[in-house]
Amino acid sequence: MPDRFCSASTWERADSQWPSHERRTLACTRVSAETHDVRTFVFGTQDGRLFSFEPGQFITVSAEIDGKEVSRCYTISSPPTRPYTLSITVKRVPGGVMSNWLHENMREGVELKAFGPSGVFTPASGPAARSLYLSAGSGVTPLMSMTRAALDLGLNRDIVFIHSARTPEDIIFRHELAHLCALSDKLRVVHVCEAHGGEPAWSGPVGRLSLDLLIDHVPDYRDREVFVCGPAGYMEASRKMLAEGGHDPSRYHQESFNFAQTVECTQEPVADPAAQSGFTVQLARSGRSFTMDASQTVLAAARKAGVPLPSSCSQGICGTCKTRVLEGAVDMKHNGGIRPREIEKGMRLMCCSRPTSNLVLDL
Repeated sequence: MPDRFCSASTWERADSQWPSHERRTLACTRVSAETHDVRTFVFGTQDGRLFSFEPGQFITVSAEIDGKEVSRCYTISSPPTRPYTLSITVKRVPGGVMSNWLHENMREGVELKAFGPSGVFTPASGPAARSLYLSAGSGVTPLMSMTRAALDLGLNRDIVFIHSARTPEDIIFRHELAHLCALSDKLRVVHVCEAHGGEPAWSGPVGRLSLDLLIDHVPDYRDREVFVCGPAGYMEASRKMLAEGGHDPSRYHQESFNFAQTVECTQEPVADPAAQSGFTVQLARSGRSFTMDASQTVLAAARKAGVPLPSSCSQGICGTCKTRVLEGAVDMKHNGGIRPREIEKGMRLMCCSRPTSNLVLDL
């Protein structure tokens, strides 16, 4: 059968079925423990609508915690080939407001608000016959979605999946990945652990991912499309390792979002005389309006004016603040959170857009 897995047109319908700026209510249907500090939360919709997304994308969930609404982005770990449910797999982080709340409160029947899928870390960003997936810790989730989807579609793709964990007990999806390998003779999984932990009989590689280890287990890595997800330090080390080994940088893809800090995206103020002029921003549906100047992003000005707009990362990455500009124009410098076809349809990211005229937004 044709390999539609890497074709952008295969997943074209995803954006239209659940736009990233549309908020829905999800109901938890199941909670399962993956490791001692990682759980998978499975959700369905109240109205029975199916989920549609690209493997590798994430959603933005929000909950009221201690009287305040908290939003965080989590990669979807389930594949789009199982559309009746959607799951996120969350590691409990010390001091993590949302991760701790989910672990302590989420159970069957509990509801959660979520904005639609977003992100460009998907197979469509790098079509290839052979792939190499590199992950560490909870960075396994988007690559797990890709792997599950490929197996569900019966593609039997040539994938080498190398996952790094602290100890064997910390390996997320360990048993399922072993099962998937049994189903596909072209899927190979290698687990690299920093220490044996409570499993002294561990026979896999011990230490950290290195070029020597990569050459040993994946001698043809230069011929593979590489997808990497994990802590920032891990991804940077992986990028340098591959470059040192002669891998083509154009065939390297890594998850770009990092929501440890939800700060306003940093850009230089627009060096234009209009920057000192005032602009009016009108919200077509709510009837509200506020004024601002071109030195501010629309999102920052809206917050200052007390006008709530959907947002999460504020870095031009997650796509939560994606809004259609009905009238006027903005100067937008994003970080991958919006696609060319969405820009063509008049969508803009409010967190990284500064007005160059009066605006009317579809809000």
